[in-house]
Amino acid sequence: MKYNSVLDLHTHTIVSGHAYCTLREMAKAAADKGLELLGITEHAPKMPGTCHLFYFDNLRIVPRELYGIELVLGSEVNILDAKGTVDLPQKTMEKLDIIIASLHTPCMEPGSRQENTEAYLNAMKNPCVNIIGHPDDGIYPLDYEPIVEAARETNTLLEVNNNSLNPMGARKNTRGNLITMLELCKQYEQPVIMNSDAHVFADVGRRDFSEELIRD
Repeated sequence: MKYNSVLDLHTHTIVSGHAYCTLREMAKAAADKGLELLGITEHAPKMPGTCHLFYFDNLRIVPRELYGIELVLGSEVNILDAKGTVDLPQKTMEKLDIIIASLHTPCMEPGSRQENTEAYLNAMKNPCVNIIGHPDDGIYPLDYEPIVEAARETNTLLEVNNNSLNPMGARKNTRGNLITMLELCKQYEQPVIMNSDAHVFADVGRRDFSEELIRD
């Protein structure tokens, strides 16, 4: 079984600080791979080494089409606490095309299962949040059923992150956690989205690990 890939909404360019290509290089890779839609979602300001708030406020000047593909420009914001606080102002997020909300260890220390779950639940209450990024990392233990229920109630997509499933990655127990999440998504009829989380041109549109998991 092969899933036709027309979009990848979670990628990073060199301005995120630990990625390796420009916006044009990422867009060219997406076009070469036959994508129709590419999301560039730079890490928000609390991530060490990433861009300043001004970068996000100025994204309005960037063309929304390159190499024949549509660009969706936004941010992967960092959830900072169990209250779901994120590191971009609301007025900035409202101007962006897409917002992914994620937990990252430089920005929020892993808490209890309840605290980590509440962080995602409260982030999903923010109407600007479109996608929950890599909700699979065992470093942040979660209760998946309330997360799936909340995603359905708030019309938020849960991500199957190809980078998370890469054996070379640093996230913990991602496969088992995603299977738990996907079984609940089937039960609740909650859509998911497969993204690459690419930090280099070669990974744009990549979903080999995700497709294998979905088949299983």
